[in-house]
Amino acid sequence: MAWAELGQSEVSGPGVNPRVVDYFHHVGHSAIADDETAWCAAFVGACLERAGFASTRSLMARSYLDWGEPAADPPAGSIAVLTRGTNTSLGHVGFLVGMTDTAIYLLGGNQSDAVSVARFDRSRLLGICMPTARATQSATADGEAFERALSHVLSLEGGWSDDPFDPGGPTNKGITLADYARERRVAVTAENFAALKAELRAIPDRLVRDIYLTRYWRPARCPDFPPPLALMHFDAAVNQGVSGAARMLQQALGVDIDGEIGPITLAAARSRSLRASIETYAEIRRRRYRSLAHFWRFGRGWLRRVDATLARSLKSTPPSQPFQETKPMPDPQANFPNGFPIGTSEGPDVKWWGQSMTIWGALLTALSTVLPLLGPVLGVNLTVDLVEKLGQDVVLLVQAAGGLIGTIMTILGRMRATTLLERRPVKLKL
Repeated sequence: MAWAELGQSEVSGPGVNPRVVDYFHHVGHSAIADDETAWCAAFVGACLERAGFASTRSLMARSYLDWGEPAADPPAGSIAVLTRGTNTSLGHVGFLVGMTDTAIYLLGGNQSDAVSVARFDRSRLLGICMPTARATQSATADGEAFERALSHVLSLEGGWSDDPFDPGGPTNKGITLADYARERRVAVTAENFAALKAELRAIPDRLVRDIYLTRYWRPARCPDFPPPLALMHFDAAVNQGVSGAARMLQQALGVDIDGEIGPITLAAARSRSLRASIETYAEIRRRRYRSLAHFWRFGRGWLRRVDATLARSLKSTPPSQPFQETKPMPDPQANFPNGFPIGTSEGPDVKWWGQSMTIWGALLTALSTVLPLLGPVLGVNLTVDLVEKLGQDVVLLVQAAGGLIGTIMTILGRMRATTLLERRPVKLKL
């Protein structure tokens, strides 16, 4: 896998080498779209993933010091980690080609900005390791869990789609044109656009399976989770991105959100209530969908997708799995345009809008500043005689005081807000 990449290099100037960017995508860092970010660890991880091994999915070279097992008499192909400068957090990683008493030769990425074989001083060597049986198994034991998850995702994705409002562009069986082009190792251009679209429409099932396995299932670390949670996480990775899915999962598990699934996230997934984790994950996905600009177009389908995945995930939760029903932590900033059903006890804690200091402060400010202008329209005419009778200074003073008090109430209400507002029917009889 690594030798096949020999010669791939960064593109000078504003352009990028899509093959280098693809290394990041293979290890779950799809947000990176340039070839300037240090990519030696991404290169090693991508090669391992393609070969059926679980990488660290980290972009830190030294992460491989805690991966696999030490190799006393390392063969070619072992993972070697070197120092880089005086910073103890930095390093370099590559595949071992050979060693002498004073030098070590590595096949690696980001070596003179390219995939190459380079010589390094052996004094820089920090450690050499080989994958353990467990590392091999964690990435290759996809089996029935992956097949079930793939079947579910394909049933939701459908067939060919070329909706002009879809930011993913032309899509077939959930595979976007960009993903297909990366798999083909070509860039999408105006010249090959039509030809690639035709190929995507005829994409074979075998290639569809390989793309889902190597670009979503493994980079999202789905084999490391219980199958019900893996199903929810896999569907999120496919439809909302591997990195985005990792962040939503970490939010659901209540751990630090950094987009990298490591030992802390895995430990939380194994120790927390499986059912509660899946339900919270589903609700976070709904919030994320509602915040997107294209929710008006695809929102109903997205929410139905989450509901279908949630139902299937919970159905496959083992009966013996202990769990305690919990509600998600309320998020005052969450976007709930459709609100919660009236009178329901599900979802975050809510209160009636009439109990909101923020609402009343805004209303008082509006009445104090706008009503004098709209009074004549509403039939409340503040005539000159009336103003003179009341005293112009008194009117201005009351108006200014009302605006000031309303503004203060709005600010204090926003600072104190901890719960969402609930919609209640209000009847007004005239």
